[in-house]
Order: sequence, then structure tokens, then C-alpha cells
Amino acid sequence: MKFSGKTAVITGGGSGIGRGTCLKLAGEGAKVIVADINEAAANQVAKEIKEKGGTARAFKLDVTNYAEIEKLGNQVKKDFGFIDFWINDAGVSKILPFFEHTEEIWDQTIAVNLKGQFLCCKVAIAQMLENGGGNIVNMSSQSGKVGTSNYQAYCASKFGVIGLTQSLSKEFAGKGIRVNAVCPGVVYTSMWEKQEADYAAKRNLDPHKVMDYFKDKIPANRIGTVNDVTNTITFLLSNESSYITGQAINVNGGDIMF
Repeated sequence: MKFSGKTAVITGGGSGIGRGTCLKLAGEGAKVIVADINEAAANQVAKEIKEKGGTARAFKLDVTNYAEIEKLGNQVKKDFGFIDFWINDAGVSKILPFFEHTEEIWDQTIAVNLKGQFLCCKVAIAQMLENGGGNIVNMSSQSGKVGTSNYQAYCASKFGVIGLTQSLSKEFAGKGIRVNAVCPGVVYTSMWEKQEADYAAKRNLDPHKVMDYFKDKIPANRIGTVNDVTNTITFLLSNESSYITGQAINVNGGDIMF
């Protein structure tokens, strides 16, 4: 129970890696705020945590809306105390040829994946400064380090997350606030399930063979799991990583190494 007494906000907490992070932190004793634009999904994760004896509350949250984020932050502070951990996991992804990447897709992707993290960090860091410290983990991606075709908006947003992470870590390390990014490779979640056919079209593959294609090119010879990522997040939030800030940690089975 290494996080007993800590309060953690997880955006995108209703599914995928966000859901896994909520469950993992609750299992370590944290009071978990499940924030997701899908209110029903957030409620389901909070219910699952409480049924296991943990503490959780669900909030409907649009991470592109600063007023909503600020309202959530104030409510959490009132009901649970200062926010100790903030994990920015909310995200969207589209795999499309460049000339099918509309301005609307670009704007939405940047707004959710990058601007959303920027706005959430404003609320999180304000509380952490008041409380004498805290810890933020931003979700980037392997595609935030190496660009790939048909993925322009997503790559741009995730490269930006690493820049945001480094800038914040430089500014606030001396204030007791650590900010790191996690860069997963291929992890089969509902997000990948929705875009599997689009990736298959990009590579001229059978959609059912996409994960096998990835598995064959990953040195570890397997697809990543949600647990692989949540274990890394837990480490970055813990005191064991107290000298680590401003980093973008790969979790990809050796697919890229920088």
C-alpha cells in the first residue's frame, strides 16, 4: 500500500491504460479520481474499485475545457485533500493518409492529446505548489519519438507532450514537483481495436494479422500489456524514482531505444 493517503487524478480513466492505472493505484492504497469524457465508463471503473474495498470517485471531464478541469480540481481538494498525483492519459488517435487528415481531425487530436495535458498540468501544479510537491505522469507514445506515416496529428501531439514534460520538469523540479512521460509501444486496448483496420489498410495486411505483424518486429517478441505500462507509471510516482524527472520512458519491448 505504498500510496496510502495519496490522492490521484487519472484522465482517460474509463478505459485502456487509464483504467488499468486507476485499478493499479487504488490497489496501492491511493484515493482515485476516475476522470473521463465517457461518464458511464468512469462510473464503472470507480464502482469496480469500491467493490474491491478501495476509494474512488468518477467525474465526467472534457480535458479541452479548462473550466471543467478547474472545477474538478477544486472539488477533489475539498473532498479528498490536495492532489498528489496527476496522470494525463486521455487521448484520441486516427490512422489516415495525410490528405485524409482533415483540419478537424488535426484540431481535435492536438486539443485532446496536447492542449488537454497542458490545461490539466495548470490545475495539478497549482495545487502541488500549494502543497509543497507532487508528481505528474504524461502519456506520450513511441510515436512521440519516431514519426510514422498516416499518423501526422497523433505524432505531432505526442512529440509535443515530451516537450511539455521537459519544460515543466525544468521549471518545477526545485519546487518538489516531478514531471515525466511514458512512451508505450503497441499495447492492445480499445483504442487499437478501433484503428486496427486502418493500420491494416496502411500496410496492406489482413486486419486479423496486424498484431502478429507488430509481434514479429518487436525484439521482445510480444505485444505490450496494460500492466507493462501501469507498472512503469507506478514506479515513476513512487519514491524509488525520486531522482527521475523530465524523462520520456519507453515501454515497448525494445522496438525503439532512444
